[in-house]
Amino acid sequence: MSDVHQLDFLEEKISQLKEQGVFRELPELNGPSGAVSVINGREVINLSSNNYLGFANHPRLKKAAIQAVEKYGAGAGAVRTIIGTMDIHNRMEKLLADFKREEAVIVFQSGLTCNSGTIPAVVDEGDLIISDELNHASIIDGCRLSKADVLRYRHSDMEDLERVLKENAHKYRNRLIITDGVFSMDGDIARLPEIVELAEKYECMTYIDDAHASGVLGESGRGTVDHFNLHGRVDFTIGTLSKAIGVMGGYVAGKKVLIDWLKHRGRPFLFSTAHPPAVVGAVIEAVKMLMESTEYTDKLWDNARYFKQKLQGLGFNTGKSETPITPVIIGEEAKAMQFSDRLFQGGVFAQGIAFPTVPRGTARVRTIVTAAHTREQLDRAVDIFKEAGQEMHIL
Repeated sequence: MSDVHQLDFLEEKISQLKEQGVFRELPELNGPSGAVSVINGREVINLSSNNYLGFANHPRLKKAAIQAVEKYGAGAGAVRTIIGTMDIHNRMEKLLADFKREEAVIVFQSGLTCNSGTIPAVVDEGDLIISDELNHASIIDGCRLSKADVLRYRHSDMEDLERVLKENAHKYRNRLIITDGVFSMDGDIARLPEIVELAEKYECMTYIDDAHASGVLGESGRGTVDHFNLHGRVDFTIGTLSKAIGVMGGYVAGKKVLIDWLKHRGRPFLFSTAHPPAVVGAVIEAVKMLMESTEYTDKLWDNARYFKQKLQGLGFNTGKSETPITPVIIGEEAKAMQFSDRLFQGGVFAQGIAFPTVPRGTARVRTIVTAAHTREQLDRAVDIFKEAGQEMHIL
């Protein structure tokens, strides 16, 4: 067989990753995702899950998923626009709209497909996207798929954002500012009130990706718009169902006219099979739980503040985090991966993250504390961080 069919060029690329010390085998979860999980056969404190509220294995969600399967079956059987829309899908979207205090919601298969489907559907040739330079990869992909021009502004730099707006105020038909609500690698929050003020001043639309704010910020996790009390002033809000909600999928919330348009032009919605009933049943139950009480988000924030203060007290560099996402910035890429491995040996799973996910020289382990962690587990994790940090001369 020729070298072409052996894919030797990919072997070379993999070898380069190994030489750089950043090649990773995928960790294997041997059971449910929880505060303590069995990963690669070892029981460890799990600090790398997006399961912010502990819902992924919650008894109420599991029961709701099973009941949905018993009534509706294992799959929807078609895309939403043919005959894949069950009454349970419509109930989910209505409940999410009520939760978000928006006119309407449409659910996509993932948060990524929300961005790759919505951005090209709402901007076109002759339009301009103004995007924060640290926006998530799915936003970047959505921008590339659109026919609009794209300009970036320095991360959370409102002076630079206004410069871009001022220079391009009359050059385009429509202008759209896009930002993450919570930035997933650093845990800082977008300066949304100032962004909205600038958008209104320069007659722009606003688009916020609330993947890491859904179920985290705002009343019972209603998101960044609710956190800053900006209802009615943000045009497009993206949320996720696969992180704090504990299941899978993403959604777009906004005016009914937007949702009607996406039902006709949102390509992932049009060309992917609808969510299986088990997912929908579990999502509905999770949202009901959030609407009943703030106990889950209250516990999440109590734990996050406690753990963050402990790490900072030891002298770890946690960057500019303002949320339960707490990076421990190491800098050197190979060393960050070694630190992650050392933590795992001690009983903590905190995944190393390096370029291209974060800029070169800012490699880190990213931790996410959940509402399900106990103080004893967090104290033990802090001890393991301390031991590993001293051993590797990070502290």
